[in-house]
Formats: sequence, C-alpha cells, structure tokens
Amino acid sequence: SFLCSWLLFGMVWWLIAFAHGDLDHSTRLQREPAEGFVPCVTSIHSFTSAFLFSIEVQVTIGFGGRMVTEECPAAILVLIVQNIVGLVINAIMLGCIFMKTSQAHRRAETLIFSKHAVIALREGRLCFMLRVGDLRKSMIISATIRMQVVKKTASLEGEVVPLNQIDIQMENPVGGNSIFLVSPLIIYHVIDKNSPLYDISPMNLHHHEDLEIIVILEGVVETTGITTQARTSYLADEILWGQRFVPIVAEEDGRYSVDYSKFGNTVKVPTPSCTARQLEEDKSIM
Repeated sequence: SFLCSWLLFGMVWWLIAFAHGDLDHSTRLQREPAEGFVPCVTSIHSFTSAFLFSIEVQVTIGFGGRMVTEECPAAILVLIVQNIVGLVINAIMLGCIFMKTSQAHRRAETLIFSKHAVIALREGRLCFMLRVGDLRKSMIISATIRMQVVKKTASLEGEVVPLNQIDIQMENPVGGNSIFLVSPLIIYHVIDKNSPLYDISPMNLHHHEDLEIIVILEGVVETTGITTQARTSYLADEILWGQRFVPIVAEEDGRYSVDYSKFGNTVKVPTPSCTARQLEEDKSIM
C-alpha cells in the first residue's frame, strides 16, 4: 500500500514538474535570467527525485532539499491530497494490524467441545451431558455457556414453527450460566418435566429425527479484553445414549494434568432405555 502510493504520487509530481517545464534545462536557463524562473517543486530533476519527494511528503521526513513553491496551485492541491491519503493508509494499516493480533475467532478455535454428547444417569436422573475445554493457558474471563434445542413444533392453534428455539437449563453449582474454565468441564442438563428432552428415548436418536441442540460459549479474552464466542451443535444421531465421558484430569506429584487425547472418549454405563417421563412415572425401571 505504501509503495504503490509513493510510486503513484511520485509519477504525479513528475508530471507536474514536466508540464511546468521544471525538467527542461534549456527553458530554465532562458527564463531564469529574465523572468526569475520558479519551479513548482525545487530540486526535482528526474523521476527519481520526484519519487524521493513523494516519500518525504507522505511520511513527513522533510530533508530540506525539496519543497513546494507558490508557483503551481495544482502542486499545492496534490500536496493536500497526498497527506490525506497517507493518513487514511496509516489508519487502515493500524486497524488491520490490531484486528489481526486480536482476532476473536482465532481465540474461539482453542475452545473445544466433545464430538458427541451423551445421555446417562447422574444421581438417579437422566442427564444430557457434553464436555468443553480450553487449549490455551490464558483464561477466558466471565465465561458463560447456554444451550438451546431447535426443533419443529406445533402450537395448540395448529401453527407450525419449523425452527423453534427453546432454552434449556443447566445444573451449575456456581449459579446461573457462568463457568470457571480452568480445566475441561462436563456440562450437563437434567432432563425433567420442564425439559424439551422429556420425551426423548434411544429410539429417537437417529438422523431422521428433527432435533438439534446448540451450545454457545461466550467470554472475554484475558489478554485483549475482546469478547469471543464459540459454538457447536449436536444432531440427534450425535447424541449417545447410555454413555459417560472418561476422566481425563489426573493428579501427578501434587499437580493436575489433562490428557486431551481422551477428551471425547466415552464408556458405556447402565442406563434405562426409556424416556425421562417413563422413568419418573415408574421408578421400578431403575
């Protein structure tokens, strides 16, 4: 950008000097004794000197050997335009560099979700669970996570909503949707009578089922203070029934370590093959 603008305005200065006769030495010698010849820009003799003057104008170096005179109003106008163009290029370059060094989506790429979600028993209740983790050492401040179920629904009046979004609540000991993402966490939702998954059974978890669960993680990047967002979704056939995530956090010599190679690994656990409604109505299924 800078080089092209220097070359462009260097050509403009050279054309101004050429049109005014500043480059014609014979004309200057004839006019200088009689009329006191004044060039548009002093000390411009070739395109090289015009290019150097263009650099001096745009980056405000000012070596002192070349300067604009009052002889040519067009030269004064070009001087103003080049200064404005230089300021605009500086502003755009600074903005691009700032955006590149603080890209929120690049930070979001280090926030990972498990490839599959699972449904299994936890404390005697069916729960929808997924695992989320952060690959970087820098923290995500004020991290919050929320989940939505997107599916086709019909109202009592017969109105069909093809993409109805329903928020689902998560069990969080901190309260609300805030999480402390210092290590990979298992986020879970208790499937109760208020859950849109209340009537989901293993028979519904196939690719023909009109169901998608969207997970959104938001937070503030510690190093830049910019809000970032990471998203994922689970279709019906990406939800595993009767599975549980394997532990990946271990303590070694008084320090905790995380084995990310097992981040999405699951194991089978005994789980009733019925809906949460049926389990709540008939406890003998347990």
